[in-house]
Amino acid sequence: MDVSVTMWGLTIVGLCALIAVDFFIGGRKPHEVSIKEAAIWTGVWVALATLFGLGLLVFAGGKPSGEFFAGFITEKSLSVDNLFVFVLIMAKFAVPTIYQQRVLMVGVLIALVLRAVFIAAGAAIVSTFAWVFYIFGAFLIWTAWKLIQEARADEEEEEFEENRLLKAVEKRFPSTDRYHDTKLLIVENGKRLMTPMLIVMLAIGTTDVLFALDSIPAIFGLTQDPYIVFTANAFALMGLRQLYFLIGGLLRKLVHLSYGLSIILGFIGVKLVLHALHESGVHVPEISIPVSLGVICAVLAVTTATSLYASRKQALAEAGSGEGRARDKDSVDV
Repeated sequence: MDVSVTMWGLTIVGLCALIAVDFFIGGRKPHEVSIKEAAIWTGVWVALATLFGLGLLVFAGGKPSGEFFAGFITEKSLSVDNLFVFVLIMAKFAVPTIYQQRVLMVGVLIALVLRAVFIAAGAAIVSTFAWVFYIFGAFLIWTAWKLIQEARADEEEEEFEENRLLKAVEKRFPSTDRYHDTKLLIVENGKRLMTPMLIVMLAIGTTDVLFALDSIPAIFGLTQDPYIVFTANAFALMGLRQLYFLIGGLLRKLVHLSYGLSIILGFIGVKLVLHALHESGVHVPEISIPVSLGVICAVLAVTTATSLYASRKQALAEAGSGEGRARDKDSVDV
């Protein structure tokens, strides 16, 4: 899709305006986000993404629109996996509930800027070296296998480990261990200190970039258009803050999410390898965008349904076990 510099500028300005509206209406005053508020804003962001996709359909055609929706749904589903780590980060830094949405807002903005750099670099590489699709495809297939192995492993409760960049920042700049409202820097005894608020924002933003190592190749497997890659990532990320509060309690119930994501990443990895072979002159079938969109939606629907069924079955089993222990205790007492 041929996108002019003017269109790029208008898109970035429009996204910045939406972010500003989100901040001044919902995020300016620190407060505990209710399920109702999170649901409303999540619906708003999904509606805006849908309108943008329909706009592409009207003005650019079905192919760009299909690529956007496939990319948006993929990035959104991969972002849900990020929320598990965000929960760990919030617990690690003991972020007060009323400040969590401010942390997520700034952290996601940092991630969006860093992802834009990744996307620009990825687009330049893809347009110059067609063989890079072999690397992207192999990496996604390996990541899919790794996700399955991690999902099958019976691991202990995870803990967040700070990345090297975050450790370097904390080592170089002195900090305080107490929150001072939403202040990022304070002065104590004539010395400027970072607050935990700034550190946790950097943790959210830089950690999300690590997730971009598989999500960016994944979306390039669906479209090589930098404009669609960027906008799909932007809309997926900008609603992440509200999604955190909306499904935070449901994350533990999505027990099969890793399996679903591994299938999606493996599928896109195969799609990339087929595309690379086609570019090399080998006559192989290529997977169309409608098929990709259908597979992604079907996998997510099945994964969600089986996750909720498994969680409900486990809850009933635990409840039955608890009642059995209670009856045994009563029998002993008698």
